[in-house]
Amino acid sequence: MAERPSDVWAEGHAYERYMGRWSRRVAEVFVARLGGRNGLRWLDVGCGTGALTRAVAARCRPRAVVGLDRSPGFLSAARADAPATARFAVADASALPFRDAVFDAAVSGLALNFLEPPGPAVAEAARVVRPGGLVAAYVWDYAEGMGLLRHFWDAAASVDPAASAWDEGRRFPLCRPGPLRALWSGAGLVDVSVASIEVPTVFNGFADLWEPFLSGQGPAPGYVATLAPAARDRLRTRLAATLPTGPDGSVPLAARAWAVRGRRP
Repeated sequence: MAERPSDVWAEGHAYERYMGRWSRRVAEVFVARLGGRNGLRWLDVGCGTGALTRAVAARCRPRAVVGLDRSPGFLSAARADAPATARFAVADASALPFRDAVFDAAVSGLALNFLEPPGPAVAEAARVVRPGGLVAAYVWDYAEGMGLLRHFWDAAASVDPAASAWDEGRRFPLCRPGPLRALWSGAGLVDVSVASIEVPTVFNGFADLWEPFLSGQGPAPGYVATLAPAARDRLRTRLAATLPTGPDGSVPLAARAWAVRGRRP
């Protein structure tokens, strides 16, 4: 079996069409549920193209919100549509460049599974929030609830059994409630809870769904990039045959994320 390709996170605009448009919907629900008063200091760890940062700025009226990511390309996209209260920087989630207890809340969207290992990043988030401060995140339910990727990987494995080793549902244990709860408790956080967020992901047609897989951004597009043209065509044909299709040609799917939250004691 070929070595698994590295996950690529470089082109913010390509990612937006692939996954960012759905991340924005989840971010809005996630932030609405967090509640909290206005005027707080927020940190967004692994902010990517800024979906969660913008949701915090729009709903929470923060005193300040800082977005950190290790991809300069993603941060460029985040800055292009940034609210006035936000600032961004390249940083390592496992070694945050802040003193202890300087934020009221630290959040993260869809990044935990790409932090290896994730434990130090959660411990760092807990460190930089004040006592009583919030630490919260959400991840896709890769194993069962993220319809787009579940259909993709099932189709890929049916034409290439080796593809199952690259399936995010197998690679990432933090796509289920139990491991998320354990990760938060292991970082010393209290009042830990996990809840699902479900959003519709309706594609205009098959091309709207398939073409972002050609972007090379993330695990599934990274896998597609390794395929020879004939193998790519077989995957495309198999995927198209397995998807639900509406009378207008649309592809109606849904996505579930798991959101975890806790407080620094």
